[in-house]
Amino acid sequence: MSSIARSFGIVPAESKRPHRWPGVLARVLPAAAFFVLVGCETESAVKNTSHTFRTVVIDAGHGGHDMGTHSRWGGTEKMAALDTALRLAPKLQAAGFNTVLTRDSDFFVPLGGRTRISNGQENAIFVSVHFNEGPNRAAHGVETYYRSRYAREIADRIQGTVTSLPGVASRGVKTANFYVLRHNEYPAVLVEGGFFSNPAEGSRCAKPAYREALASAIAAAIVAQRGPLQPVQTTSPTIAATTSPPAAAPAAPVTGPAPIPATR
Repeated sequence: MSSIARSFGIVPAESKRPHRWPGVLARVLPAAAFFVLVGCETESAVKNTSHTFRTVVIDAGHGGHDMGTHSRWGGTEKMAALDTALRLAPKLQAAGFNTVLTRDSDFFVPLGGRTRISNGQENAIFVSVHFNEGPNRAAHGVETYYRSRYAREIADRIQGTVTSLPGVASRGVKTANFYVLRHNEYPAVLVEGGFFSNPAEGSRCAKPAYREALASAIAAAIVAQRGPLQPVQTTSPTIAATTSPPAAAPAAPVTGPAPIPATR
């Protein structure tokens, strides 16, 4: 299956975390100008689909040349995020939601490409899957970020459901100015599923069983937020395009031989 995401040009590697500015620039840039820059995205630009959405855009963080975080215990973030996203999509489809993946394999999608995919949908929400790191190996737990007030309830639900899993600690629900949250026209959240830099938690994140449980918990929270829809008959998640139920076959005539089904 082809993806429009592959058509985007290569840009510097994605980072959901803030960069450290050079010391001189940080000292000379007025604080007021900084707040103007980060505040230029207005809340009115976000559509409140938090209780009406029928499509979930699933964003597996990083990909391709951008590995994200990595460790000897957790492997690479890009592959763990992708595996979780691929597990999440069919669970939401089974509940009747359309799903859109920003990537379905190990390739890079610029941040702007991810938000364009999301903004091109109709009646959607956006869920970005990541894993965490920190200089302190003792740091552990799951955290969920949002920016728009319309996404707060979704973030709360996801955080509460994921951290109800055995042994999963909560680092809380937080606001952030991440690109994929800031430039989204729909309620958007970013889930950090655990710390690769923590030996015990990184080892857990590397296990398929944990990523399956993580995907199930995220799906359960999304379904609880919206309520289950009529199940959609589909075989695989769509990449950068919504899935739709197949058209119903015409009814057979009352008399005469039954029609022969068309070959797909």
